[in-house]
Amino acid sequence: MKKHFIALLAILSLGQPLFIPVALAESPRVSIPDFADLVERASPAVVNIRTTEKVMVQQQGGIPGLPEDQAEFFRRFFGVPIPGIPNSPKQAQPAPGKPQEADRGVGSGFIIESNGLILTNAHVVEGATTIYVTLTDKREFKAKLLGMDKRTDVAVVKIDARDLPRLSLGDSSRVRVGEWVLAIGSPFGLENTVTAGIVSAKSRDTGDYLPFIQTDVAVNPGNSGGPLLNTAGQVIGINSQIFSRSGGYMGISFAIPIDEAMRVADQLRTNGKMTRGRIGVALGEMTKEVAESLGLGKPRGAYVRNVDAGGPAAAGGIEAGDVILSFNGRDIAKSTDLPRIVGDTKPGTAVPVQVWRKGASREVTVTVADTDANQTANKKPDAPSANGGTANIFGVNVSELSDAKKKDLNIKGGVEVTGLSDGPLARAGVRPGDVIIRVADADISGVKQFEALVKGLDANKAVPVFIRRSDSTLVIPVRPK
Repeated sequence: MKKHFIALLAILSLGQPLFIPVALAESPRVSIPDFADLVERASPAVVNIRTTEKVMVQQQGGIPGLPEDQAEFFRRFFGVPIPGIPNSPKQAQPAPGKPQEADRGVGSGFIIESNGLILTNAHVVEGATTIYVTLTDKREFKAKLLGMDKRTDVAVVKIDARDLPRLSLGDSSRVRVGEWVLAIGSPFGLENTVTAGIVSAKSRDTGDYLPFIQTDVAVNPGNSGGPLLNTAGQVIGINSQIFSRSGGYMGISFAIPIDEAMRVADQLRTNGKMTRGRIGVALGEMTKEVAESLGLGKPRGAYVRNVDAGGPAAAGGIEAGDVILSFNGRDIAKSTDLPRIVGDTKPGTAVPVQVWRKGASREVTVTVADTDANQTANKKPDAPSANGGTANIFGVNVSELSDAKKKDLNIKGGVEVTGLSDGPLARAGVRPGDVIIRVADADISGVKQFEALVKGLDANKAVPVFIRRSDSTLVIPVRPK
């Protein structure tokens, strides 16, 4: 032992590097899945959807919506008959001046029942005169559109066939960020194309009614309506959108969660349309500054910009400027949550709604109406008043409101802004013609009350100022100083 120690000192004194083996903890290996067996099982249930429309043929030309250079590419390399392209194989030239069936678009879909029930995107079949479905065994069918919903981009079509292969449905609520997924579809009309990637994010807000699944799976035009599959071969989404500045795939794609899609599909196949609840409110963004000025602490809930006169929300006691914290017992984290929850509620149902108003929480009851019911049309912005007024620390001149304007704006009181200096409200974007309806927790009834209220404010403390502009109510946090 002593000899080894002396030798070690000698090595160190010579400046030689010393290599000492160290046992490293092995990290668990992550294997890349082999999708071959999965694709072999799932592909037969994925279909190509081709749509056509009637057009008046005036002269020879390319396919509507397809550039001539792309059409020529497909003719040369794939032997696809292309209308309007010289020497295109087996393609008769249509007679000018007569309506002809022209290709409108290509998409994908997948079979969910062996009797020929197929899910796809609404934008794939919208406006089509005829829908053609082609299976992997090259059989082609004319499909019947059972129903589509443009808001969720879901459509259900049916072909007359039996004993077809079908895909099993997964649980999109159990999808995990980072898990492997793959897409099967017909990008650019190339049937049975498979691409793979991972789930990049969940509950991505890109629309009113859907929290999308975001992936990095390559999805291109023609993939729309095809399935997004997990490693068990179950459908967890319908490929629907891409983020792109070029029109092609740029690394981000979005899929409709299959749970949401089936909720819509069940109504479409039964009723031919989607029935949603509505309460008649317009919503605004809840920012950190607005939340703090209202005493909420952190941004939460759905801020109500406007309430439809005579609508369910107005009848239930919801007011512009309220923040809806929960609806029918379900917490509202952000404004985009509310339309989904209300939309899922059966029309005619009376539900409890918790709102935040004037620094306190209160509960009202709202009876949900049908989205098909007549809604109040948006009104044109009001012209600024020419009446004079007085100045204050907000830097605004205000005047009394006429009864006609109160009725027109559906408000009980307020003062109209007739002029602004370089003050806090002007810097916040307030303009002549706006109506101040509330400051902090105090409703504004007239000019004298407004002036007295403003004089008593703490100049160093931010207060929320509620502004009525046309059919919207804005909340502006203002620090008078």
